[in-house]
Amino acid sequence: MSRPEHQAPPEIYYNENEAKKYTSNSRILEIQSDMARRALELLNLPPNTSCYLLDIGCGSGLSGEILEAEEHVWVGLDIAPAMLQVALEREVEGDLFLQDVGQGLGFRPGVFDGAISISALQWLCNADKQSHNPRARLHRFFSTLYSCLRRGARAVFQFYPENDDQCELIMNTAMRCGFEGGMVIDYPNSKKAKKYFLCLFAGQALDGERQQLPKGLGESETEESTTVAYSRERIQGHANNRNKQRRAVKDKDWVLHKKELARKRGKPDVPRDSQFTGRNRKPRF
Repeated sequence: MSRPEHQAPPEIYYNENEAKKYTSNSRILEIQSDMARRALELLNLPPNTSCYLLDIGCGSGLSGEILEAEEHVWVGLDIAPAMLQVALEREVEGDLFLQDVGQGLGFRPGVFDGAISISALQWLCNADKQSHNPRARLHRFFSTLYSCLRRGARAVFQFYPENDDQCELIMNTAMRCGFEGGMVIDYPNSKKAKKYFLCLFAGQALDGERQQLPKGLGESETEESTTVAYSRERIQGHANNRNKQRRAVKDKDWVLHKKELARKRGKPDVPRDSQFTGRNRKPRF
């Protein structure tokens, strides 16, 4: 199958039909959620702390929902209007911006505690217009991203590199813009499960301790452990227990939360709460 970035620019490829199909595909939902959880883990955020995060290439808000579940506040950027429209219809809680990140980010310095990106970075390596220069667009993106991250914050990018040259171009450009870090590869010996994560550090942490690159899942257990530790129980049990840990998506608490959010945003005609709010209904035949 041809890679999506070879078929059309993202704002054209992800039209209304493709955006809805992408968001309704159960396999894509599962993969996107798993990769967002992994990226959030690699951010190594302080425990029990609500952070202000940037989701680059947020699409229809699938990865943003994982950030919401961990009680983080997030801002999403995407170049495809149809994907953002689906996110609005799904009533995600993040602030959404229509943005070509290759033109740079316009946020004030040091505002974000971290950034994630799922399946988006490889699009910047294409020259979709005559004025596009992939090297210049990557430099503009990474330099402005470095500016808007607080000192010591991390940015984690899951992406699908086309070849080694593309990986080298992306990493070298990020390092020239001030970042430290490198590539984390999960399950490097598996063609199906192999995933690439570019883990970048915006300078040293506030305590002055030098950050270390996390170890990828599936690597040899004889290697030295790093700042992020992973147990075999987590790897084996995550897939088996995923359905058991997942709560009902639209239970009473979810309905009450959405109604309260709508009232705060000033939306008219929000139904009043009652004893019947969020009750289980019999299926209609």
